[in-house]
Amino acid sequence: MAKSLPLDTVQQPARNETARKANWRRFARKQIVPRLFLIPFVAFFLLPFYWMVAVAFKPIPELSIVPPTFFPSEWRWANFADATRVFPFWQYFQNTLVITFLTVLGAAISNPIIAYGFSRIEWPGRDKIFALVLATVFVPYPVLIVSLYDIYSRLDWVNTILPLVVPLFFGNAFWIFLMRQFFMRIPRELGEAARLDGASEIRILFQIILPQSYAAISVVCLFAALHAWNDFLGPYLYLQKEDSYTLAIGLTFFRSASQYDVQYNLLMAASALVVLPVVVLFLAFQRFFIEGVQVGSFK
Repeated sequence: MAKSLPLDTVQQPARNETARKANWRRFARKQIVPRLFLIPFVAFFLLPFYWMVAVAFKPIPELSIVPPTFFPSEWRWANFADATRVFPFWQYFQNTLVITFLTVLGAAISNPIIAYGFSRIEWPGRDKIFALVLATVFVPYPVLIVSLYDIYSRLDWVNTILPLVVPLFFGNAFWIFLMRQFFMRIPRELGEAARLDGASEIRILFQIILPQSYAAISVVCLFAALHAWNDFLGPYLYLQKEDSYTLAIGLTFFRSASQYDVQYNLLMAASALVVLPVVVLFLAFQRFFIEGVQVGSFK
């Protein structure tokens, strides 16, 4: 007479199958479904960028084809070289690069120092003043244009890059907020121990706090670089000489530089060249950028 198998041995395959199905449903709910939902949105947002690049490679006759072609029939790389000759591209590129570098330098110097004062040093009225500084984030820039222009004109700063660079050496409310939130994550005991050993606040900042805050500083520098590179209104207001224009202004004058006969493939090629450094910068610092989005929620 054959021996009967234990009940646990008989039910084990069924339990394994049930667990496998449960794990698969959990994986699909957390990994597959969100991606299937997000892929159409990603494609929707990438479509303008792709169309810009596709038009940048097309020859002029293909631009008038109806319906438009989704892929260039001929990949014309010479459009990029021709686009840089329509207007002083490299001169504007150099101007934009200088302004961006000085903006990043000012942001990297000023914001950590100010944020340290708002997060690690106790002084009367600190939180109220910080709330006032943070409230300036909600003030629309156009409201300040007339007053700022009057101040800078009295200082003879118009037609120079000083109005675009000097304010960044005194901090930015949103970037101060990001740095402050990051500094508050660092244990206060480290600073207290250094003070008991006789360290000054400057030494604590530069030898204890900043070495642990490279990620936050990188985020601020990234935001500052994107702000300076994409800024149009500031350079348009204060840079009134053509040889001091930035790329953002240069693209708007592409039509007049072409004598109203706009070659849109060259315009898109120039736009792609302007966007390219931003894309490279984002890909290089993507991890820090994502952390910068999350840093505001840190306690």
